[in-house]
Amino acid sequence: MSNKITSLSARDIRFPTSDNLDGSDAINKDPDYSAAYIVVETEQGNTGYALIFTIGRGTDICCMAVESMRHLVIGTDLDDITANIGDFYNKLRSDSQLRWLGPEKGVIHMAAGGIMNAVWDLWARSADKPVWRLLAEMTAEQFVDCLDFRYVSDALTRDEALAIVARNQATKEQRIRELEQKGYPAYTTSAGWLGYSDEKMRSLCREAVDSGFEHIKIKVGESIADDVRRCKIARETIGPDVKLMIDANQVWEVDEAIDWMQQLIPFDPWFIEEPTSPDDVVGHKKIRDNIGKVKVATGEHCQNRVLFKQFITSDAIDIVQIDACRMGGLNEVLTVCMLAAKFGKLVFPHAGGVGLCEYVQHLSMIDYVQISADIGDRVIEYAVHLHEHFIDPCEMRDGAYRVPRQPGFSVKMHEDSLKRFEYPNGAEWRERINKKIA
Repeated sequence: MSNKITSLSARDIRFPTSDNLDGSDAINKDPDYSAAYIVVETEQGNTGYALIFTIGRGTDICCMAVESMRHLVIGTDLDDITANIGDFYNKLRSDSQLRWLGPEKGVIHMAAGGIMNAVWDLWARSADKPVWRLLAEMTAEQFVDCLDFRYVSDALTRDEALAIVARNQATKEQRIRELEQKGYPAYTTSAGWLGYSDEKMRSLCREAVDSGFEHIKIKVGESIADDVRRCKIARETIGPDVKLMIDANQVWEVDEAIDWMQQLIPFDPWFIEEPTSPDDVVGHKKIRDNIGKVKVATGEHCQNRVLFKQFITSDAIDIVQIDACRMGGLNEVLTVCMLAAKFGKLVFPHAGGVGLCEYVQHLSMIDYVQISADIGDRVIEYAVHLHEHFIDPCEMRDGAYRVPRQPGFSVKMHEDSLKRFEYPNGAEWRERINKKIA
């Protein structure tokens, strides 16, 4: 009996987080955490969910991009997808006309990634498993067949990837049990948004340490005097043993980043995130070579596996910050995780946005079970905001993500939340728009 996909839809969902400056940084001063919320349905009633994270304006463009790919999705049988999901991925990213708008970058690529993640959710729900568990249980060959080697085979071959995964098979059940018992360690960003007052940051840093976090990140980049003061407050509050990370969100020129960092090094930052343009491999390399032992991290705006290949093989970064919504979905993310493993780089998923924490817990757990086989210094980003809108929200305990146990990718939202925050006709936005008109 066939089970073809019969419906693909996307809704513009926006949350007014700019009210309290949650998510604020040196570039994004007033973000409204938002998502293009995607739903796929089959003729037998199976449903898959996904989202594309944005920060407000432009979410409607993401929705339109998803709708533009209906012809690649409607009519595809779920059984064919599960038999060879790599073929479906190739079909989705290779439309001869849509590809011109990328290729494999920008809104169209993000839309393809959103649809892929919805299909992964669809598969996992039909199998009654969380996404991380679905992939953790694959054989080495099945797992590697999900990866995308196009344009990266000079750095990573299928045989190399297969060897990495194959050597981990004998011990993967042990790692699954460890995740179920201990979870996966996290760092928090919620203490250090740039718009927060010194007192609020101090209080939140103290709360984070008391909650079990051993890694805390704060935003920098708007004023060196402010950054010195805020880093001093953070370090004094968290003490010498908790790792302090800082994030400039692309605000600096390359040489400016090097000079600025000299004044922040005394506060012992573990890494500097996005110190300059997210496309500048050479610039990141120069910064990394001139800031001592401070690690360099980037990736939340890295558009595809090809750019990651350059960052990784050029030794321009230490920490690979994959994003669940920036690239072409789970398949491409796994390729980047494999590149990182081959070249000895740490993978820290980016998760400072609505639904991203729910997504990336799966990514790191898959990476640990099938690819890296080691947590070591690895941590997943965590932000405290908006989890109440999800049916299966991530669970944080003692500074660690607990394993998702419900089927899917954990990003299905409550219908009441969708109705209230859909833009522009949801109740929350109608009220705001009417106030502005009045």
